[in-house]
Amino acid sequence: MASEGDKLYGGRLVGSIDPIMEKLNASIEVDMRLAEVDIRGSIAYAKALEKAGILSKTELEKIIGGLEKISEESSKGTLVITKTDEDIHTTVERRLKELIGDVAGKLHTGRSRNDQVVTDLRLLMKSAVTTLSSHLQQLIRTLVERATAEIEVILPGYTHLQRAQPIRWSHLLLSHAVALTRDSERLSEVKKRINVLPLGSGALAGNPLGLDRELLRKELDFASISINSIDAVSDRDFVVEFLSTSSLIMIHLSRLAEDLILFATKEFGFITLSDAFCTGSSLMPQKKNPDSLELIRSKAGRVIGRTTGLLVILKGLPSAYNKDLQEDKEAVIDVIDTLDAVLQVATGVISTLQINKDAMEKALSPEMLATDLANYLVRKGVPFREAHTIIGKAVHLAESKGVALNHLSVEDLKSISPVMGSDVSQVFNHQNSVEQYTSPGGTAKSSVSSQIEQVKELLKKLKE
Repeated sequence: MASEGDKLYGGRLVGSIDPIMEKLNASIEVDMRLAEVDIRGSIAYAKALEKAGILSKTELEKIIGGLEKISEESSKGTLVITKTDEDIHTTVERRLKELIGDVAGKLHTGRSRNDQVVTDLRLLMKSAVTTLSSHLQQLIRTLVERATAEIEVILPGYTHLQRAQPIRWSHLLLSHAVALTRDSERLSEVKKRINVLPLGSGALAGNPLGLDRELLRKELDFASISINSIDAVSDRDFVVEFLSTSSLIMIHLSRLAEDLILFATKEFGFITLSDAFCTGSSLMPQKKNPDSLELIRSKAGRVIGRTTGLLVILKGLPSAYNKDLQEDKEAVIDVIDTLDAVLQVATGVISTLQINKDAMEKALSPEMLATDLANYLVRKGVPFREAHTIIGKAVHLAESKGVALNHLSVEDLKSISPVMGSDVSQVFNHQNSVEQYTSPGGTAKSSVSSQIEQVKELLKKLKE
């Protein structure tokens, strides 16, 4: 059982902390991930203390040397965590004292764990968002590459999971790519809000030592300095934005996964997934399960849960720092790790799957051209609502006769509408059907090609 005197806040409290309370209070298992950024922040802070006259040059050199030694231990995995280390800040400060003696105690002058931890979190997230943005853009590029290579492939488009109209496979792939470009833009915006320096805010009142926060900003490569110290230590808007954007990314990936899961079934047979992203059954030897996609789909719930959890924590907090905010790190780190894995797996699935062009084309049925028949009548001067009703009757007649729509005779069609002529047979061509949709955003080849170029342009801007 750890003595209160061993803690960073030792002195005011006496006796031993309850072991269950100590376990609840500790965050070291999570925020070990902050070790490198915590050391980086401490080195910058030590330089600011030296400039403010709190540290001599010799003391600064000793502190930086000690911190660099701790960084080396951390990177090698040899940094020892003791029972009294409730968080990473405690670990670093304790180890620094072991290495350089009492001068280590000067490092925390004017600094609170309140501004220290949020600085660490922002530094971690800045780096992570850069990596995640790169993974996301690679996934978009992979979708665009497939869309470009397989632009001639046509398959049924679905609404309500019912066959609707013929579309290009590329058109469907790009629908997912475009949604992900919005996510990439959101990540860029989130990074702007992350990129604000809170260090130098103290516990809540600011820093009384004339600390040069501009020096800290430059050392830690932040774009700006926080305006208000109370807000700086308690602001987690940037975390909420990151988690919310991550939730949207996961929702989009979940929808992509669902499409691919359905298309990979024997019932559809449109695609074949690589064995590298599938698993087998422990009982049924014939099974090939799309576990990669199912896991992507399920992880969306995990990320959304993290977002909701933090929102509920924040909504009832009073001003300044409260220990409730300790929960933010676990949420952020979990979501970073989840997205990092999911984005790379999704890219792997897309780049390695095989399309079954014949199965896609066989699934194209004449009934899917019913809208084209209605448009045929529209071009002959029939109002669309009337044309819709006429073709609805034609579909019903085909069903009652047990034949496909294109097998109705011209006489059958004329019995429904005298406007129908022998040229109606030209409508029953899926290739011609998709080529009608030449307006921007449509499924004609020219339109899809334009979409490909637009997404490529977006990727260039996002990379810049």
